[in-house]
Amino acid sequence: MDQAKVASRLLVTGGAGFIGANFVHYWLKQYPSDTVVVLDALTYAGNRANLDPVMDCPNFEFVHGNICNTELVEDLLVKHALNTIVHFAAESHVDRSISGPDAFIETNIIGTHSLLKAAKKIWIDIPKADGLAPVTHRFHHVSTDEVYGTLEPNDPPFAETTAYAPNSPYSASKAASDHLVRAYHHTYGLEVTTSNCSNNYGPYHFPEKLIPLIITNILHDKPLPVYGDGKQVRDWLYVEDHARGIELVLKDGKVGENYNIGGHNEWYNIDIVKLVCDLMGRAFANSPELASAFPEAHSATEGRCRELIQYVTDRPGHDRRYAIDARKSRAELGYQPQESFESGIEKTVNWYLSNRQWWVDLIPS
Repeated sequence: MDQAKVASRLLVTGGAGFIGANFVHYWLKQYPSDTVVVLDALTYAGNRANLDPVMDCPNFEFVHGNICNTELVEDLLVKHALNTIVHFAAESHVDRSISGPDAFIETNIIGTHSLLKAAKKIWIDIPKADGLAPVTHRFHHVSTDEVYGTLEPNDPPFAETTAYAPNSPYSASKAASDHLVRAYHHTYGLEVTTSNCSNNYGPYHFPEKLIPLIITNILHDKPLPVYGDGKQVRDWLYVEDHARGIELVLKDGKVGENYNIGGHNEWYNIDIVKLVCDLMGRAFANSPELASAFPEAHSATEGRCRELIQYVTDRPGHDRRYAIDARKSRAELGYQPQESFESGIEKTVNWYLSNRQWWVDLIPS
């Protein structure tokens, strides 16, 4: 199967979200003649403004709708002759899954099953009923390293063979969706791939997540909450490196396989907060006009952002460490992240400083 021909007419679910929108930007920049249809329900983390840079592309279409609407998905697959689904749509905030898990079950499990049913019907069942070969296709499922559970300090990073051991309603719902994707491949012959990524960061990241929360709180001179002792370890992946990894999976990944996409950047949460504090202080020192643009950012203007750090009660079941072993992706796909954490986080800070109009209305008053 020629993957270059498969990934040419894409349905991107959750394409108005943080990772999905960055993937759409990346894909249309690399493949400007490809058709891209975004399906997004525009819940709290979906923002149509994330797609403003591509809205005028002649081969791009945005559809406001829910992945649980199987008939809508079927119609889109037929109307646009789509041959690839890149499935980002998910409820993804762990804290929200603890306080309200129902939405995570609905979107992440039932929604994924809805997509799988639609893909199977349009790409496999109908052609067979008409005496035709199944449509050449790919269903790519975007998952998370959190399905693997947690690591101790000296444990090796998660590999694709690591047993699933999810610890939050969010990660449990993603694990279930991973298993459904696998089952549709082995049971029905749906051509699937799955990628499990580490923590993403970069432009368009919803402001309640750690890195944008720290940036925007500094700009409002608000406390910087750090769970527990701040010694939780995460492997950080710049969002464009993630898009590049998915591109490689779509083009060269083996059907039915899982691929870990990581950033090779393990950091303590508290060290990330301190680094962002220092970058913000440096930005204000080097650009005095920022003090006028952000008059509430007294700590940044005065170079004392670290004084805003405030340790808070740890969240229930907080996984201690995640780390991704991406050797399979490197060996089979040639995957290699291009951004170090230091370079990526500086780009991220600069983006938030330059795009106040994007995030300001997303901050609770």
